[in-house]
Amino acid sequence: MQIDVTVNGQPKSADVEPRTLLVHYLRDDLGLTGTNIGCDTSSCGACTIHVEGESVKSCTMLAAQARGADITTIEGMATDDGLHPMQQAFMECHGLQCGYCTPGMVMAATSLLKENPSPTEAEVREGLEGNLCRCTGYHNIVKSVMSAAGGGSQ
Repeated sequence: MQIDVTVNGQPKSADVEPRTLLVHYLRDDLGLTGTNIGCDTSSCGACTIHVEGESVKSCTMLAAQARGADITTIEGMATDDGLHPMQQAFMECHGLQCGYCTPGMVMAATSLLKENPSPTEAEVREGLEGNLCRCTGYHNIVKSVMSAAGGGSQ
């Protein structure tokens, strides 16, 4: 099946098997390995990307379903000017430990702030509940999101 998508601002065209998951197309065909595979059941959120500006767990979407879509992966977040503010906040606030969940967390958190630019700590925790971290207690992840939001209201 032929698909045409825009990934991180670049047009891409490929023949894919109809059953190819979007996460496998991104990783295996395009070499964008920042999108991690954690569970293949949509439970962990490690594979979270943006499709048409919305957070999507790419292990639950077929590549064919993304035809014509604008996709952003973690590799597309930084610019020539530097890290995306969310990436910067994760770095400054130590919002990662092993780093495996971090790309998905950054993508989900960015989407969260797009919907709610000034969340409370409780809203951040609720907004990220579909993304699991097996290393941290989430304290610094939440701190990172709050920092990227400009402190938010607590």
